Amino acid sequence: MRILFRPFFAISLAVGLLAACTFDDPQNRFAEITFAHLPEIRLDVGDVRIEQAYLASVKDPNVEHRFPVKPMDAAVRWAQDRLEAEGSRLVLRYIVREASVVETALETKSGVTGLLTTDQAERYDARIVVDLQILDGRQVQATANAEARRSVTVPEGISLKERELVWYKLTEDAMNDLNSQLEETIRSAFFPYVIL
Repeated sequence: MRILFRPFFAISLAVGLLAACTFDDPQNRFAEITFAHLPEIRLDVGDVRIEQAYLASVKDPNVEHRFPVKPMDAAVRWAQDRLEAEGSRLVLRYIVREASVVETALETKSGVTGLLTTDQAERYDARIVVDLQILDGRQVQATANAEARRSVTVPEGISLKERELVWYKLTEDAMNDLNSQLEETIRSAFFPYVIL
């Protein structure tokens, strides 16, 4: 009985370790895209309301739902990390109007030429749009808008892991662009409401 138990135990242990490696591989994880390392934008408002007006499509050609860090989540995180209400009565509405990524198949070479070359096979176009409003009750006091667009292509034969890295970088780059635009837009369009 002991002779049978030991190999069974060893096999069980090996299978368990392999499963743990598969699920706990740090290379399968992506860091959150945050902006907490940047200074807060202090506003003379009593409340910051974050709204997700964009409904992500789960149908082709949209692919943002497959991203390791979704553009919508990153856009919401920006407002959570950067906007600070330090007033008493006004409201800032931060509305994510769009956070889409569209995949487009690109033409690749066929035949002998196709076998000897690696073409770019897909293009990903990201678009993140944010509207901002300062409200006094229901009265709109000021409005502003920021938009970021980024595109990237990937080659034929790319693995899922490599593709996810490209998607992550695309979201990160688009959000860095949006961060710069939002900083500039808020400080200019909402100047009377910015606490220096």
